[in-house]
Amino acid sequence: MNAETIGADFPRTGGLSRVTGGQQYVADIKVADALQVKLVHLDCARARILSVDKSAAEAVPGVRFVMTADDLPQPVPRFGPHASDRPVLAAGRVNYHGEFVAAVAAETKEAAEEGARLVKVEYEELPAIFTVDAALAPDAFLVQDPAIRRAGDPLANTNKFAEHRFGWGDVEAAASAADLIVENRYAYPMVTHFAIEPHACVAAPDGDGVVVWSTNQHPFQLQKILAKALGLPLSKVRVIAPDLGGGFGGKQWPNIQPLLAFMALKLGRPVRLVLTLEEVFQQVRRTSAEVRIRTGVKSDGTLVFQDIESNFLVGAYADIADRVVSKGNYLAAGPYRVPAVRIIARGILSNTPPATAMRGFGVPETAWAREMNLDECALALGIDCLEIRLRNLARYQEEFVPGDTPADGRWEQTVRRAAELIDWGKPMPPHCGRGIAVAAKSGPTTGLSYATVRLLGDGSVIVFSGTSDMGQGARTVFAQIAAEEMGVAVDRVSVVMGDTSVVPYDQQTSASRSTVIMGTAVLNACRDIQGQLRSVAAHRYGVDEAAVTVDRGVVRLTGEELSLVEVAKAGLGKMGGEYVGNGIGRKDAVPDHPLQGTAAFFEFNCTAIEVQVDPGTGELTVLRHVTVGDTGKSLNPMQVRGQDDGAAIMGLGHAMMEHYIFDDAGRVRNLGAIDYRIPTSKDLPLELISEQVENGDGPGPYGAKGVSEGSILCVAPALGAAVRDAIGIAIRDLPLSPERVWRAMRDGK
Repeated sequence: MNAETIGADFPRTGGLSRVTGGQQYVADIKVADALQVKLVHLDCARARILSVDKSAAEAVPGVRFVMTADDLPQPVPRFGPHASDRPVLAAGRVNYHGEFVAAVAAETKEAAEEGARLVKVEYEELPAIFTVDAALAPDAFLVQDPAIRRAGDPLANTNKFAEHRFGWGDVEAAASAADLIVENRYAYPMVTHFAIEPHACVAAPDGDGVVVWSTNQHPFQLQKILAKALGLPLSKVRVIAPDLGGGFGGKQWPNIQPLLAFMALKLGRPVRLVLTLEEVFQQVRRTSAEVRIRTGVKSDGTLVFQDIESNFLVGAYADIADRVVSKGNYLAAGPYRVPAVRIIARGILSNTPPATAMRGFGVPETAWAREMNLDECALALGIDCLEIRLRNLARYQEEFVPGDTPADGRWEQTVRRAAELIDWGKPMPPHCGRGIAVAAKSGPTTGLSYATVRLLGDGSVIVFSGTSDMGQGARTVFAQIAAEEMGVAVDRVSVVMGDTSVVPYDQQTSASRSTVIMGTAVLNACRDIQGQLRSVAAHRYGVDEAAVTVDRGVVRLTGEELSLVEVAKAGLGKMGGEYVGNGIGRKDAVPDHPLQGTAAFFEFNCTAIEVQVDPGTGELTVLRHVTVGDTGKSLNPMQVRGQDDGAAIMGLGHAMMEHYIFDDAGRVRNLGAIDYRIPTSKDLPLELISEQVENGDGPGPYGAKGVSEGSILCVAPALGAAVRDAIGIAIRDLPLSPERVWRAMRDGK
């Protein structure tokens, strides 16, 4: 293996343009003759729309169109990745604070804003549901009309979107054999992604179809959903997705794009919409969750059962949140050997902004409850919190979920390394504490990625990939793989992404799949070219093809070694040309599996935290934050560290300060950067340590596994344990704000 390419620190491709303002985001793209769009929404969570008067808005100079539900095909088209339940514009009723009722298109942004202010909506405000208890109350009204639920859905007349049941063994029998049972309820708050780049979309007529520029992680999925909503063939819908300014799951699925596409086709002109940060808050967020967990252990700390009931608040429309609920709860019992497990997980509808995917995909919510509860078992038994984890942790190739992918890493190495880095067992000063937690997330359970690689006549390389680069560094890793396999320098490789009319199909950019699934496709495309050059070498040098080997840029003949580029140039001759290779990365579905497929790999992490608590204010200072992940093989260690550091800080934000605040009518009161707190430089750990354990045991190129989500999975329970260690009180509701910590100390509970 070329040590200078794979496993080396390469600066992220495009990194300079990102930090100097040179990168072109969707909001920077200039499309000739584009109209500016502004949305109209109501300052309430739920209302019946009685009328929409757009006459005053239409009279504003420069306003060209005011679209309402009446201007759309009837019934109003609905869309969504899991269920087609979300209307292009509010149809007769507003179901969450921020749902748009109309859209104004004008020659200037100022005219669009003025027109939006003048749209008069007559409405009747209705009671709203924005908590789990209210949604499940016997007399609760229905958030969704049963008519838009799936045909034959037994839950259509409830506020449960879906209910999932996982598990094995006999929990009741195991409970009777347990020496200790600890039962508690834990709450994880509703938080937002807070990507620096807001959501933006430009749509334009394109012959007899439409072209859409969008801040989107899944261009081909967006193409499919738009084609269905518009009644167009896929070939008539082109999606261009420039590199994103952060995504974290919030830019996976459509929200504003169908509206813009309908407007562009209706007007015959391009239209452009860039959401404000406040509007982004109202369109995407993480699920909140209430988890009741009952943990049974033997006196030596051995787990005997886990009994878990989760209610995830998914919002007014399904988006992809039900998949978050199912996948996030499937491993709710953790990466441990547990003889009996019962998990009931529900997605609960509410008059709140729709929940979507977010970094960790439901695992942080369940890990918060499980790891905190496991600590309480350890404390009650007088067992060290590190020891109880090592005692129960699944070993390499052990099947910890019956019938599923066995443990694919030597996870005890990861845990022991984190404990070593945090000085586990060393005494702490007063008002200081230390905590440790582990978690595992299933990687992609299905996957399909195609890649095309062109080896040009001068030995340079172009990679075509449908993966989106939102800052995770996919471009750099794919360039490294191609450089390694073609035997060229990384700076001689270009990677083309983000246009459904140019690049081959990719299922999606999520679940830390890019390196493993698309990376494999790129690797296979390179090896397709290597196979072609094997035949070229045999013919040109007059040897049997069986005597020729091609490996990572080197062609070996009997007694001779040549560079792959040298052979390629010789084969092309004076006429020139190129070699084209195609590759596939694929993870097939598994019939009847609860998640439609087994895990391609597990993203495993151990986080350990030291914290100091101010006894007078409850303010937390994170003294040391250690995150250790099982990466298989870090193809670019610098990028892995960057991803781990970012996920760790995001996890601290969720654990310490971030949460939506609703008033009594269900309106979000802390929209935007002023009232919604995220970590700043003053909140960072005094010491942040990121390390990786590499055993080359992953399914991706060169033994890699996916990264970028692991370090967020168990930040909250590690911090919660550290706070409990410092103040002697377990706090079970997040965030661990100074007020909450101070009140717990004051009340002694």
